[in-house]
Amino acid sequence: MKLFLAIYFLIYGSMHYYVLRSISLSVHLNPIAKAAVVLFMLIMINSPMLVRYAEKHGYEQTAIAMSYVGYIWMGFILIFVSTLLFTDLYRLGVNVFVPAASEQVRRVFLPLTAALIISTYSYFEALNVTAEHLVIKHPKIPKEAGVIKIAQVSDVHLGLIVRQDRLKRIFDIVSRERPDVLVSTGDLVDSQTDNLDVLAANIGSIPTRYGKFACLGNHEYYAGISQSLKITQEAGFTILRGQVVTVGGFLNIAGVSDFPVGDKSTERELLTSLSRQNYTVLLKHRPIVDKDSIGRFELQLSGHTHKGQIFPFSILTWLYYPIHAGLLNLKDNTYLYVSKGSGTWGPPMRFLSQPEVTIIELQHGK
Repeated sequence: MKLFLAIYFLIYGSMHYYVLRSISLSVHLNPIAKAAVVLFMLIMINSPMLVRYAEKHGYEQTAIAMSYVGYIWMGFILIFVSTLLFTDLYRLGVNVFVPAASEQVRRVFLPLTAALIISTYSYFEALNVTAEHLVIKHPKIPKEAGVIKIAQVSDVHLGLIVRQDRLKRIFDIVSRERPDVLVSTGDLVDSQTDNLDVLAANIGSIPTRYGKFACLGNHEYYAGISQSLKITQEAGFTILRGQVVTVGGFLNIAGVSDFPVGDKSTERELLTSLSRQNYTVLLKHRPIVDKDSIGRFELQLSGHTHKGQIFPFSILTWLYYPIHAGLLNLKDNTYLYVSKGSGTWGPPMRFLSQPEVTIIELQHGK
């Protein structure tokens, strides 16, 4: 935790210094104005810790208000730094190849305007949840079963920001699609707030033919595993911790936890124990495929990446996870699907990474 905080303060603090310096080079700030800006930035840098403190001590409404201000600012500053960096690199190139341009006064207004426009758009893009449809055919799906529809939600981050309105946008799509199976591939819960059970009950009321199943992501552990298990179960999900269920007589749904301590079995033990006659769906939060597992499942459903959530940070998730969104054919009708996520973490914003509910139709075929 100390290392994480050190890296956080180093990177996030440096971004604020870069912005402050850029503003100071473009606009004259008197000492009082500059001190006010510095104080505001210090509060914003520390806002995630202040939110957690307020949440932990039961000041829920204060935590909600602070989270909106702090995390919207975080999204804005990430975008602002990106636009500033782009314009600075452009000016550097111009100054190298066109020396006369070096006399130009540095300006911050264009990247600031771009950041404000992109941030506003990003806020509304995060609210525009879409249904992402894909069809997968496999001979293990019986002809007589027809089409088996699986709805996948991932990275909902139910908590201080993702509440009734945002949750309704996600699960209205699920209800409309009438899935046979509903799965959550981790990070359903993101908060220590106690009164999430009412929100969870809204999920539990959605009917499914074969049930609701979930694996645990990293944020379930960050929020507190006991609280997360309680909320997930109240939402009607059967939590699979190194476990498997068989539905319809032909469909295995297996799940492993992001931190597998406490799981009934390891991923290898779990998949090795399954009947190869059934079609197996593996729920695993991170889009990491164990090479020893390939051939022991037909479809791995994952999330975690958010596809970067705010471009250009999708470049970083792509570098770390080569498949950070979409469908990948691993080998001979064995697939990995990575959801862009249904909610948001931190900033309630998305840019070039629209939130989704994934609708997978399994059919008989080759």
